Amino acid sequence: MTAYESSGDTGDTGDRACPGPRPGPGGYDAVVLAGGAARRLGGADKPGLRVGGRALLDRVLAACAGARATVVVAGPRPTVRPVIWAREDPPGGGPLAALAAGLRYTTAEYVLVLSADLPFLAEDAVARLLSALADGDADGVLLTDADGRDQPLVAAYRASALRRELPALTRDRGGLAGLPLRRLTGALRLTRVPDAVASFDCDTWDDIATARARIREHGHVLDEWISAAKDELGIDLDVDTGVLLDLARDAAHGVARPAAPLTTFLVGYAAGRARGGPEAVAEAARKAAALAERWAQEAEARPAGAGSADAPSPDVPSAAPESRSGTAPGTTPDPRPDA
Repeated sequence: MTAYESSGDTGDTGDRACPGPRPGPGGYDAVVLAGGAARRLGGADKPGLRVGGRALLDRVLAACAGARATVVVAGPRPTVRPVIWAREDPPGGGPLAALAAGLRYTTAEYVLVLSADLPFLAEDAVARLLSALADGDADGVLLTDADGRDQPLVAAYRASALRRELPALTRDRGGLAGLPLRRLTGALRLTRVPDAVASFDCDTWDDIATARARIREHGHVLDEWISAAKDELGIDLDVDTGVLLDLARDAAHGVARPAAPLTTFLVGYAAGRARGGPEAVAEAARKAAALAERWAQEAEARPAGAGSADAPSPDVPSAAPESRSGTAPGTTPDPRPDA
């Protein structure tokens, strides 16, 4: 896909329960298709390509962190969180064979089916898909891209519909290997949700370049950087970044510019020592901000004519400066030639 419009250690073989959208009594499972030859990328390891410092596969796994079980159909590799690994038979048999392989490890009522090359997929888009599926009677809900094309690998399906149609295709076609996805979607009742950003996938190097450029746009760069840093540091903590940015500003203006990064570090350290969550960070930030405000008030309260904060105290004599010749003012130069 090339069209794009802006809208404003190896993983374990077990799944991990994480907070996130869980419509319906059975929650949802996720199947991520991470195989394929990536021919338009010259055979590059597409799931491992980085956008905003994070592998494409890890970005997709973050978006579906609320799944009861997450199955990745590909050879095992290090991932940002534990997943179940599966392989299609035969390897390289195409998306329907891969989907069938991953489906065997799912038990939930709804199955989120994703490709591993979606740099802008986020939990809110996942929630919209699942909510639309739970609220209607369709077999599946998929996103459409900027050109209005169906994206069946950014979709939520009823597991019962997949388990009905995939075996039927296997019987009718003698197997699933090599079959296009439209053989499946053509047999399902689908609802479509337009989303040019969440459906953007990376098939070419131009797509990768576009994704990397958008990550650095002003409206996205801080959120992207914080997400990447939390993944890199193994931190699962949501904090009010506005509070921390305000604190850094207050420390820089009220104390000194280098105080900004040091103060935010100390706030994080204090919250960590308290073994607290977002509330501990907020409380430590409040205390530090109050301290910075007191410093600023003291600076503003200096009497007129007191001089700058960096001026020496009036009762501390300063050393007399030397003249250009190296002789202190008020002394007689030594007339000796070797002086």
